[in-house]
Amino acid sequence: MKRALPVLVLTVAGLIPVWRYAPSQGASSSPDETVAAPTPSASAPPSSSSSSSPSSLSASAVVAGSTVATEKGDVQVEVTFEGERITSVRMLRQPNHPQTTNAVPVLIEETLEAQSADIDSVTGATVTSEGYKESLQAALDARGA
Repeated sequence: MKRALPVLVLTVAGLIPVWRYAPSQGASSSPDETVAAPTPSASAPPSSSSSSSPSSLSASAVVAGSTVATEKGDVQVEVTFEGERITSVRMLRQPNHPQTTNAVPVLIEETLEAQSADIDSVTGATVTSEGYKESLQAALDARGA
């Protein structure tokens, strides 16, 4: 009987956090909650003189990667190209998870530096990082880069 009371008290104390736990409302964030990389500004707009050739102007393209289903939720990226250069990456779908929220800016920064999908995973968000890289590679393949 001496053990019954402490066991009961510790059991109730252990169950209180479980009862108070409030799961997130959805696995993926909405497009309104996306994180975008800063877009570098052009130093000067292209001149409108007749001497500029159309090939000297860089073509801008926006390509969405495939949606990758992960354990934490769906991941999808949208990549903006200026010519052959990646200028910004935006998350269209991402898991609604604190580690993902912290990892996305790091992944975007690494993508802009590497100009490819060959980037390191973020510690603590490995599943999301792998989904990000897969969706990014699909966008690069669709672009032909």
